[in-house]
Amino acid sequence: MNYAHLNVSTFPISEFGIAKQKVLNWSQQFSTFCFLDSHDYEDASGSVGCLFAGGMRREIKLNAGTALQQLQDFIDQRSSWLFGHLAYDLKNEIEDLESLHTDHIGFPDLYFFEPEIIIRITHDQMIIESNDPADVFRQLNDYISPLPTHPDSVNIEIEQRLSREQYIAVINKLKEHILRGDCYEINFCQEFFSHPASIDPLHTWFSLSKTSPNPFSAFYRLDEKYLLCASPERYLRREGNTLISQPIKGTAPRVQGDPRADEAAGDGLRASAKDRSENVMVVDLVRNDLSKVCLPGSVRVRELFGIYGFPQVFQMTSTIEGELPPGTGFIEAVKATFPMGSMTGAPKKRVVQLIDRYERTSRGLFSGALGYVAPSGDFDFNVVIRSLFYHREDRYLSYQVGSGITFYSDPEQEYEECLVKAEGIRRALGLATQRPGN
Repeated sequence: MNYAHLNVSTFPISEFGIAKQKVLNWSQQFSTFCFLDSHDYEDASGSVGCLFAGGMRREIKLNAGTALQQLQDFIDQRSSWLFGHLAYDLKNEIEDLESLHTDHIGFPDLYFFEPEIIIRITHDQMIIESNDPADVFRQLNDYISPLPTHPDSVNIEIEQRLSREQYIAVINKLKEHILRGDCYEINFCQEFFSHPASIDPLHTWFSLSKTSPNPFSAFYRLDEKYLLCASPERYLRREGNTLISQPIKGTAPRVQGDPRADEAAGDGLRASAKDRSENVMVVDLVRNDLSKVCLPGSVRVRELFGIYGFPQVFQMTSTIEGELPPGTGFIEAVKATFPMGSMTGAPKKRVVQLIDRYERTSRGLFSGALGYVAPSGDFDFNVVIRSLFYHREDRYLSYQVGSGITFYSDPEQEYEECLVKAEGIRRALGLATQRPGN
């Protein structure tokens, strides 16, 4: 694609992994950048293996209030790609809600930037969009260094915002709300953190990519705030007039070193009445959300109860899609679907109120979305889960994990599921496996 202010050139590459490493090493000069990596999963982000955006021509940084309308104005003025995020507390603008807790990392509720440089990497070529693509390619070739194998995190000690006993007590309280009919399903999350903590974000990203390569991974920097994301879940994608959402509900741990037992774990998830019940509830919620913005009768479930294997877990994923009316854009889709049902529950507004009541820390960018809006109007955004957050100046390190709670949930099993989901992050930090009794 060519734009008035960008030139586009294609360069052959011989080693995909080395090309990614060069881009990541070189990216550290930018105070704002976004690196999206599909880790070779099929249909993770179209035909693009990796997508990098760095430098900044324009930016918009807002908290909830009139953020989406101002973003629409920003989008209308664009002449290239936009990259950025929607944080969880944007819910306060969409649903007329409030947030009760402290956000220790401090990403704004909404941030997008129009980059100076865009790099798309496939297995045999690199497409560079910039004022001088050849100069960018020359710079990249100056950044050759051995791949780090260990993050600088040997002294990190992780604390829990909730003890195991406190977590179980909250789950029992939530089950009482479900019994009373306040809600049907609620996604409850807990925070693990370290402060003060020092890590090398780039080295830790390499480690996370090695231990937990997932299809919607991202390395994102906004000044001193970093997101290291190993998400397996897509929030929302637009292809032409088709709007696609792929919520995850249902988790089973992988069995390492025993293929038969591992296959049985996946089969067990597929057959689990509890997990299928959770999944179909969120599918119904997403169908309802998409129906608010899609053409009548066009919303359908393309896949129900799909079982997908990731490094630490199997996940039950469903795919829902619908057709958008002509002229419908990104903002309308966000207003109809955010925050995503897989990270809230049903009915959405009531469970979001309960989440604020019972969780102990602000979600911030966790369970928000990160991605891009292309010049064509197509877009693709992940669900920010399985993620490490780091504020380098404040030395605050954090990750959050959660699960969907229904009346049939076993609190101890839900706690264990949280630990399994966090395992990739702990390995990336060089920490020992956290046992259920901890």
